[in-house]
Amino acid sequence: MDDKYYLQLFLDETKLYNNLVLGHFLPPQWWSLLPHFLQSWLRNFIVASFCYLVVAFLWCFYIYYLKRNVYVSADDTPSTRTMLSHIYVAMKSMPWYSLLPTVTEHIIEKGWTRCFPRISDVGWFAYIGYLIIYVGALEIAIYWAHRMLHEIKPLYKYLHAPHHLYNKPTNISPFAGLALDPMDGILQALPHGIAPIIIPIHFRTQLIMLFIESIWTSSTHDTIHGGVWPIMGGGYHTIHHVTNNHNYGHWTIWMDWMLGTLRAPDQDTPYKRDGLISSFD
Repeated sequence: MDDKYYLQLFLDETKLYNNLVLGHFLPPQWWSLLPHFLQSWLRNFIVASFCYLVVAFLWCFYIYYLKRNVYVSADDTPSTRTMLSHIYVAMKSMPWYSLLPTVTEHIIEKGWTRCFPRISDVGWFAYIGYLIIYVGALEIAIYWAHRMLHEIKPLYKYLHAPHHLYNKPTNISPFAGLALDPMDGILQALPHGIAPIIIPIHFRTQLIMLFIESIWTSSTHDTIHGGVWPIMGGGYHTIHHVTNNHNYGHWTIWMDWMLGTLRAPDQDTPYKRDGLISSFD
């Protein structure tokens, strides 16, 4: 089978997703005449917004209402006003966040990446091997992207510093995960767009990885130390927000551990109480 056949498979798949999402959310006359790229951007915007709002809301409802004072004390629970401010910042940036996966899909459809449309194209053994390499590469790249946003002073001052205004449990919530300057969010997610150019990855799996990101960013801003080693959970990430020079990692603590930037919630710190990240003295 030639390359045109595979490229058509990618295009058919993205058209299917566009029709599925846009057809459920918008009247056909609003989107059917748009170019394919804009349809994909609109679909990514709707899906990203839906995932962000629903996942963060459900997680807040669970930890602040159903499990009130179990995981987060009443004194450490962010106010409704604080969470609404997170949503405002995130939704202002969401159209720009949605551009990165749209551009990535475009270059995949053009054949400029090493994506493959079906697992059967490479076999399960190779698929799993490529996925392990892909996840490992993202772990390394996102660590360094995040760390550089701190260590390169202009990047921190003009892009990343606003996110670090959320520097204690009372102003961090699952909604804060995407409350970033749009360029800040794009730079941290850029490895997702670059990796398929270098590493073979199943197209649908790559999209699923982006969906997992929307869940992960909410969970890492819940301030809860789950204690599941070596996962970089909310406890570790709250320390990052407080100290500014620890716990840059993404999914795991491995990079911080290897490079000396790890600070664990169970260490002697002023923001640890009973194994949970809590208020500050």
